[in-house]
Amino acid sequence: MSDRGAARTTNATTPAAPAVATTPAPAGPGPWDSRSSALLPGGPAPAAPAAPAVPAAPVAHTGRPAARRGPADPVKALLHQHRELCARAVDPLEIAAGLEAHGITDRTAARFRHRDVFSLAEELYARAPDTTADGITEPRPREARAAEARAPWAGPSGWGRWTALALLPGAVCSLTLLGLDHSGGQRCLAIGLAGALALAGALSACLRRGPLRAEGRTRPAATVWVYGLLAYLLCGDGLLAALVSGGPDGPWPASPALLVAPAFAVLPAAWCAHLFSAGARRGLAGSRALADFAAVARPLLLTLAALFAAALTCLYLLAAAVFGEENGGAHGALAPTPGGALAPTVTLGTLLLLARLLTVHGFPGAAATGLAAAFALEVLSCASVLAGRLPGCDALAVPVRAAAEAWGAAAVPALACGAAALGLLAHATVALSRASAHT
Repeated sequence: MSDRGAARTTNATTPAAPAVATTPAPAGPGPWDSRSSALLPGGPAPAAPAAPAVPAAPVAHTGRPAARRGPADPVKALLHQHRELCARAVDPLEIAAGLEAHGITDRTAARFRHRDVFSLAEELYARAPDTTADGITEPRPREARAAEARAPWAGPSGWGRWTALALLPGAVCSLTLLGLDHSGGQRCLAIGLAGALALAGALSACLRRGPLRAEGRTRPAATVWVYGLLAYLLCGDGLLAALVSGGPDGPWPASPALLVAPAFAVLPAAWCAHLFSAGARRGLAGSRALADFAAVARPLLLTLAALFAAALTCLYLLAAAVFGEENGGAHGALAPTPGGALAPTVTLGTLLLLARLLTVHGFPGAAATGLAAAFALEVLSCASVLAGRLPGCDALAVPVRAAAEAWGAAAVPALACGAAALGLLAHATVALSRASAHT
């Protein structure tokens, strides 16, 4: 076979080498790979191509920093979360109080790029939507909503009505005492029962209207404690004196005249509640931080509590001069209490005022606890004297017996109501100095 024929045979049986052009060149200045080696003469054959991978989306480099996670406008998210509060608020103060009630403080407001809660509330009030979730598309003007939100007794026209109503318990109590002084026997009992029912109705009417109104916030048990404390003021001292003296051997004396001062004290209590609410609203309007409002509310509360105690003292002295101070504060063989029943009357009245203020402003649990504690101490004082008569239990009656013999029977309710009043006052200075307590 000739050389030309052998060449043709060799070309026919030997597969053609792959063209260089079929191997794509690297697209960029990446590292040296197998495709680069295939471009060289005599280089190794490229490996079998793998399954095509899905190319990654190109990343656009704009030169700007990556966006932060979360909403770009944090106030917008807060506005959506509290949309009902913001839409129905009549002023930024109501929004600030609502935010505080949800746990938002000045430190939390800094995360929303505001220096305090009031500044955050002003922005929420300005950006409040014109529609609410219940479908109101054209709400009334904010001035109209503010007028409707104002309590009906807050205006000058309402002052006269609830002031006259607050005088009703004192008038009923005075008329009952006059009736008791000019009657006897069964008629006296009937007048006493009728007067008690009328006094309870008058007190209930005063608590349903005016500044002392707390609809939907009262605790049923608190009513029981209030009437229990008033009942002890009426006849508890006589019972304790009889127990300490070894009795009671029969009916113990009652002091209905002691109810006159607390009954007339409903009027100064209503005015103190009104002045506290009005002063707190003014304090909110002039405050730029929660601490500023607390600095205004606390002295106001302490001042009004002191004024009420002074007014109740004057009422007690006036009632004692008109109706007489029964027994001069003395019961049986016990020494007379200094000042008669002034101390228990004033401490009880102050306790009832603080309990009502806490109830009106949304803290009925604390109010009921204070009233229950005072009543429990009075009941336990009488029970301890009875328990001291048991064999080996003489020590139980020593504290109450010593206090009653040294300062009179009226010292026990004075200490009980005074301790409870101090506890409620300490709690009220903290709770009522919050903006959320005045919405």
